[in-house]
Amino acid sequence: MNTSQQTVPDSKNRLKDLFIFQAWLVLLLASFFGAALAGIQLTLSPKIEANKLNETLEKVPELILGADAAQAFIDKNRQMEIDRQFIEAGKKIYSVFQAKTNGQTAGWVVKSSGQGYAGKIELLIGVDAKSEEITGLFILDQKETPGLGNKIMESVWRKQFINKSTQQQLTAVKTKAAAPNEINAITGATISSKSVCGIVNQSLENLRQPLASAALNNQNPSDNQPNNNQEKK
Repeated sequence: MNTSQQTVPDSKNRLKDLFIFQAWLVLLLASFFGAALAGIQLTLSPKIEANKLNETLEKVPELILGADAAQAFIDKNRQMEIDRQFIEAGKKIYSVFQAKTNGQTAGWVVKSSGQGYAGKIELLIGVDAKSEEITGLFILDQKETPGLGNKIMESVWRKQFINKSTQQQLTAVKTKAAAPNEINAITGATISSKSVCGIVNQSLENLRQPLASAALNNQNPSDNQPNNNQEKK
């Protein structure tokens, strides 16, 4: 009788110890794999960023001139000078690429990012020299739902942004776009569509004036030079 009563508690204790052991094992494995993934990410991060920079530089002519004009530009062996700079605006620091032809500003490409439906969306926004119109849009990185949100990468959708004014807030609509500032949202991916519009809106709101001023200074360098003929007082 005593032996039977003693066996049941022993079994429960062994089972409890097993559960505790398994729980600690899961925690240790999770910590190990988490640290391993973090290490891999840290190792690959510089290479990933370098690849993104190279892709950005390749896309600058197309985002400024358009695909056909950019190809014709290259075919004629013409050169586009690309100057990368960092501009602080709206409590953010933007990576901006100034494109020049014959010493004059041809346009700008702004690298920006924001939250999408499934993760961060990184994009490139092309604008003209005076920062008045959008000249192109490219999705540099995204993690949106395959077959739905990731359609923001398709050129047929991105082309809607071309020639849109930078002075108006873009809106993604489910119905057919009718107003000049409206963008057709992707069916089943309204959040992704609105996210892209939001990133573009915020970026251009912050940078429109700084870019326009920079282009003006570039085209009129004499305005920033002292006038040697001015009478000295």
